[in-house]
Amino acid sequence: MQRLNRQGVEAIRKGNYDKAEALFYQAYLYDFSDPFTLNNLGYVAELKGDLEQAEKFYQLAEKQECGAVIALSSAKQLQGQPMMYALGTIENQPMRVDRMNVEAVGLLSQGRNVEAELLLRQALALQPRDPFTLNNLGVADAASGNLQGALSYYDAAAATRSMEPIIVTANRSWRGRPVSEAAADSARDLRQRMRGTNFSESQAAMLAVQGVSAANQNDWNSAEQDFMKAYRLDPNNAFALNNRGYVAEKEGDLETAQFYYAKARRAWNGSTHVGLATKISAEGESIAAVATDSNGKVDGELDAYSLGRRGQPGPVELIPRGANSGEPGVTPVQPSQGSRPGSSSTQPQQ
Repeated sequence: MQRLNRQGVEAIRKGNYDKAEALFYQAYLYDFSDPFTLNNLGYVAELKGDLEQAEKFYQLAEKQECGAVIALSSAKQLQGQPMMYALGTIENQPMRVDRMNVEAVGLLSQGRNVEAELLLRQALALQPRDPFTLNNLGVADAASGNLQGALSYYDAAAATRSMEPIIVTANRSWRGRPVSEAAADSARDLRQRMRGTNFSESQAAMLAVQGVSAANQNDWNSAEQDFMKAYRLDPNNAFALNNRGYVAEKEGDLETAQFYYAKARRAWNGSTHVGLATKISAEGESIAAVATDSNGKVDGELDAYSLGRRGQPGPVELIPRGANSGEPGVTPVQPSQGSRPGSSSTQPQQ
């Protein structure tokens, strides 16, 4: 088993990852609980982009509480260190930061940009100049629409001039490239993109993401402010219109909500898919479909309200717009639970 692991490490050093994986799995057949083998299998799972599997192997390795010393490693600084040190214990900050970056890349690949950013900021506090953390924060900010923030992180990662190769990436063509070079390329591409991007549109996209995140955390006041600012910046955008309708619905003004949902369906970018929403079922749908669904539920609320009013005895009353008018005889209507704001989908690039 030890011989197979040593051969696998040598294969990793030579860039022969498929051979290394085969050797580590052979070692695994000899002992399912060996922490060295489990750690190595976690590493090759990272190489394949299977981050969930990698985390499982690393967790299994940590549970073994092995006191053995590392004799051979593809990272020379780990040779001679206890195995538990390499597995990311509290004393080993670099390994903790590596694991946090692996988890963040997994979150980014799932479109969970806000969670990834929070985790990466924790990693940056531990190692402020880590090039992988800086680069991944650039990915997170770009995915959230904060292009200026993304550019500053890419530039900072490029400035480290780190020649450490990228291992965990959704783009296999980037694997093995120095992280600083990849960050510099991302910064160049982003500058070109920003030259052709309307500032108001990018700010509105960022505010949409912030608003959805605030709504998911039950911070409605912040969400409402973000949605309204986004609408004022980009009033013809399907996401801004949909979220403006959501604000009206939350305020009880269902007719105004209908108006904005209808405009969202007809907007120029109505076919764009939702990346982040207050309901997971909406993610991946087109914003037009989300607005149609929301509008249908609002129609149902209005129909139910109208039927209720017709069934009441007494003279017909004028129903003012908005449930917060304070007029007598007005029945407050709660927003439909099926309606939700959304934000545009951006695929992270490593």
